[in-house]
Amino acid sequence: MLHFLYPYACAGSVFSIDYRKLYRMGFRGILFDIDNTLVHHGDDSTAEVDDLFRFLHHIGLKTLLLTNNSEERVKRFIKHIDTLYLCGADKPKPGGYRKAMALMELEPKEVLCIGDQIFTDILGANRSGLASILVPFIRLDHETKLGKRRQLERIILYFYRHSPSYYNRLGEIEVSHSNSQKSQ
Repeated sequence: MLHFLYPYACAGSVFSIDYRKLYRMGFRGILFDIDNTLVHHGDDSTAEVDDLFRFLHHIGLKTLLLTNNSEERVKRFIKHIDTLYLCGADKPKPGGYRKAMALMELEPKEVLCIGDQIFTDILGANRSGLASILVPFIRLDHETKLGKRRQLERIILYFYRHSPSYYNRLGEIEVSHSNSQKSQ
């Protein structure tokens, strides 16, 4: 019943994902959400995020930032990142996802979406026939209040974890703590 809201997998962060494994699995492009997925809402990119994109391109993955944000926000964010982007994507509607795949010149089976929100990133990916990875949203230590959507996401994730046919459809996609992305 809730399966249209379930991610293919969950990961601890965008930095804990084994991107080389995803490449070996046939993925050639990754759609990233920005706010609360790569950085805290509204923040500029960090050196760690910039390095992640360089690494992804080095191993042969295409990247695209798929966001409901304005172009001004995205241009500020990608100051040190060479990536495609699509602003005003109107997630979770499939149109932005289809347009992103066309920009990347990839088929749905080759594209993965990574985001922090079930009701936008994951739902949109599912509606577009894309695999997805849900990462915890980034919040600052002093941000303790959860919105109603985030509380609903917890309930959905409970059912997801107890749904054998939907849970962890990508297999083990996180790198061990002893391995870094560059050494794989």
